Amino acid sequence: MKYPNLNIYFAWFFLFETMAMAWIAATGNLVLQMLGVPTQVGFIPGRMVGALLLLFAIYLVWYFLRALPPQGKPEGSGFRIGHRVLLAANFLASVVFVFQYVEAAITDHNMHLILEKITTPFGYLAMAGFAIGFSLIYQSSLPQEEKQ
Repeated sequence: MKYPNLNIYFAWFFLFETMAMAWIAATGNLVLQMLGVPTQVGFIPGRMVGALLLLFAIYLVWYFLRALPPQGKPEGSGFRIGHRVLLAANFLASVVFVFQYVEAAITDHNMHLILEKITTPFGYLAMAGFAIGFSLIYQSSLPQEEKQ
């Protein structure tokens, strides 16, 4: 993995975004309404502000801790496969994330229904990928058995 820290950073972003996208959008709407901007619930400006707030919050955690958990060892067992699983989960979660923005632009009801039925399982697969990837990376930091 060329950029493992970036992979973990976006894994934390997409993990929270996938789990609580409605709450994050509501937080963005709340911030916009506090600033006096008229918004409607579930529209793109609130989602964007919420996503930016989440990116900033994760950056603050990274800045003060100097790294985001889990911190694995590159020579440990499961490090490389863990990052590959996280990368796949990031891709699936990004598809769900992008679909939330283009959903309003899809006018055909059947196309919207098909895309919604495809992207919803992506969110579940991404959550499983995050769990597996994080556990494999954590496993790589544990003491390894010596081969006899």
